[in-house]
Amino acid sequence: MQRINKNLVLGLLTLTSSVFLLFQLYYYKYYLSPKNGSVFPKIKGSKAGQDSSQLHVVRKFLSLVSNHNIPVCLIDPLLLELIDVDLRQLRTSPDGSRSECKYFCAPRDFTTFALLDKTWKLEVGLFRAAERLGFQWLRIQSKDPRLEGMEDLSGTEIPLHYIFRLAAHAIHLVVFYERSGNYLWHGQLRLKQHMDRKFVPFRKLQFGRHPGAYDRLDVLSVSIDGLTVQIPKDPSQFLEEKAQSRFIECRYKEARAFFQLYPDDASLDAMEFRKKAKALLHLAALTLNSLGVRFWLSSGTCLGWYRQCNIISYSKDVDLGIFIQDYKPDIIPAFQKSGLPLKHKFGKVEDSLELSFQGEDEVKLDIFFFYEEDDHMWNGGTQAKSGKKFKYLFPKFTLCWTEFVELKVRVPCETLHYIEANYGKEWKVPVKAWDWKKSPPNVQPNGIWPISEWEEVIQLY
Repeated sequence: MQRINKNLVLGLLTLTSSVFLLFQLYYYKYYLSPKNGSVFPKIKGSKAGQDSSQLHVVRKFLSLVSNHNIPVCLIDPLLLELIDVDLRQLRTSPDGSRSECKYFCAPRDFTTFALLDKTWKLEVGLFRAAERLGFQWLRIQSKDPRLEGMEDLSGTEIPLHYIFRLAAHAIHLVVFYERSGNYLWHGQLRLKQHMDRKFVPFRKLQFGRHPGAYDRLDVLSVSIDGLTVQIPKDPSQFLEEKAQSRFIECRYKEARAFFQLYPDDASLDAMEFRKKAKALLHLAALTLNSLGVRFWLSSGTCLGWYRQCNIISYSKDVDLGIFIQDYKPDIIPAFQKSGLPLKHKFGKVEDSLELSFQGEDEVKLDIFFFYEEDDHMWNGGTQAKSGKKFKYLFPKFTLCWTEFVELKVRVPCETLHYIEANYGKEWKVPVKAWDWKKSPPNVQPNGIWPISEWEEVIQLY
């Protein structure tokens, strides 16, 4: 009897082990196999389960927007860097089939997509569907700067960012708008005090700390980790744009206050000059952009943008700045080909270079080249009659985008410091009598050109 019981126990144990083994095999095959997208190789610093949940959230979000016919574009910097390395392979492998999750499972808290505003209408149904899928969502909105102007400072509220959160991962949807300067713009992500800031870990977001400006976006459809997504056609170019995308709005409120103190010149001559100066600025931008040369609004043109959101009617010229390291010998022939003859060339590439081109009538384009020292930047000036040299000192600055006379153009980000260096603390007060050799507070003598060099450094046309 004891032998029978012992054999029976051994048989039951063997049967139990076999059933458990079969259950493990079944579970792996139908729930954890790579075919079903549930097991992925570990990525350093993350867990497989966490990686799987990230892909799951992205898949759900893409299904959501697809069902509502909303085209979105992947602009996540981390993912675009990874994709850019493999872009050629992804182009030649349209199915994108792979047994592991390489991109969407990279460890991160957010995945960022872009939405072009004109491609969809705000639908309550989208958010209801998102809630049914388990998403929590948050809309961040603000006034539309495209509607602001000297006559109306109110604007209307427009959505700028959306956050769709599911479990431990979230989708950041950045809304891009077309602006009159023929470029794309997104607004700043500003959280209101009553909002739950834990919902949006602001410091971890790659878009929204500042407004941004971008060229029009060409997209490419690729299959990534088994999901078909739209990405920028040239990811590396988009990432380069992002690094330099910070945007500053014109200060219409301050400009209107300025004109209350100093009424605008509405004479026919003033309007005609502004029209010609605007055309000249657009032509200059087109020419320099075609050469890939960075430039920004400088001197009186920069003051006009910052102080009154317009061209100063009595300035009689358009002023631009260029870093000397961005100088190209093609600049002069390119402007001449555009119909702007060279008026004068002062200095040389190594020292105090300055170019001036003649526009329509008496409107001219002045280009000042900036040199960098340890603790400041400077541009030079030359008096043609005497050969005297001058130096204009500026605190170091970076470049931001703005919109000026319907043009996407750069200005110094630290605009106030730049303006104060050039025009002093009283820059708000118009000064029509201006001596470029004496009036600027940042000007200082810089020696004199040797007569033997005058033929090279003082060229008048």
